[in-house]
Amino acid sequence: MKEEQTAGLYLHTPFCSQKCHYCDFFSAPPVGDQLASWHLQLQRNLKIIAEEQTPEIETIFFGGGTPSLLSPTQIIDILDECRNLFPVSATAEISLEANPATLTVSCLEGYLAAGINRLSLGIQSFDDQTLRLLGRKHTAEVAKQAFTLARNIGFSNISVDLIFALPGQKTADLEQDVEQLLELSPDHVGIYGLSIEAETPLERMIKAGQISEVDEEFYAKSYLLLNRLLTDAGYEHYEISNFARPDSRCLHNQAYWQRKTCLAAGAGAHGFDARAHGKRTAITTNLKHYQQQLNARQNPAGLLEEFDLHQAMAETLYLALRTSDGINRAVFKQKFGASLEEAFPQALDHLRSHLQQKDDRYFFTVESWLLYDHLISHFL
Repeated sequence: MKEEQTAGLYLHTPFCSQKCHYCDFFSAPPVGDQLASWHLQLQRNLKIIAEEQTPEIETIFFGGGTPSLLSPTQIIDILDECRNLFPVSATAEISLEANPATLTVSCLEGYLAAGINRLSLGIQSFDDQTLRLLGRKHTAEVAKQAFTLARNIGFSNISVDLIFALPGQKTADLEQDVEQLLELSPDHVGIYGLSIEAETPLERMIKAGQISEVDEEFYAKSYLLLNRLLTDAGYEHYEISNFARPDSRCLHNQAYWQRKTCLAAGAGAHGFDARAHGKRTAITTNLKHYQQQLNARQNPAGLLEEFDLHQAMAETLYLALRTSDGINRAVFKQKFGASLEEAFPQALDHLRSHLQQKDDRYFFTVESWLLYDHLISHFL
């Protein structure tokens, strides 16, 4: 396969001032000068990456953790280093995940001036009692104020995250959340069904009988309700968990589903190299070990998974089926030298009642997305 000359870049900040009650991702409160010097660690990491490859960067994504704990000056320094080391596209999408509780007028103005052109706000709910249950530091009013500030300051591409299928949630509660979300009119919406992860405060509360997890029927009804309300409001349901106004899809995340190269820096970050059949890498979550590797000028990314031809074909197919675009049969055959029917005759036969076909592409319906994990098991 032809080597890619373009890539995305993911920059991970593994610090949170307070861990949410549902979160099992790697994050920790910063100790000492860890946060103040984090931009220096990322810059060192980027230099090591650039010694190995320098593709044109089409998207940059500051994720976490809470990357909005970084100051605008730190963001400027990081982006300056990106441009020093890589050819960054003049039209690159540059996203920053932000906790509404961390945002002020000065930092929003600073982020915009630094070059952030897409803001992703982790609002999660517009109900204060629910926000407390989730362990979020902001209130609904703070979240609305942060969104309005960002819009007024000049952010023209703002995404909002919303969690559904919450303990004790009723259909009317979800409808009210969506009503308040639509009043803000974000450009992009991410919806996430609450997953109760092991060893989290929410799991302990469920085990203690303090709260109850919703059943599958309510989950499905909530998902379909969100689909209806958001598409009726003019959003495109372009991926299982994502909706967008016209021309406001998240290009960075779209590249993941298309198996495009994504370089990654920062402790806990995951990357993907699309060359050959593809391989995934992961950087250690041990901050001390991470710094030791940087001090030794060693790439801190270790191999997580390397794909053979069959695995690459399977992942290309089932990631594409996460999206409304689906899988283009002609493009697949051109890329791999085999048709979908030749590569996966039995799996496609099992999925015949779920796969829709239009022109030369296969795709899932929204109802089939509810069964996604089960359906893609035929390709694994």
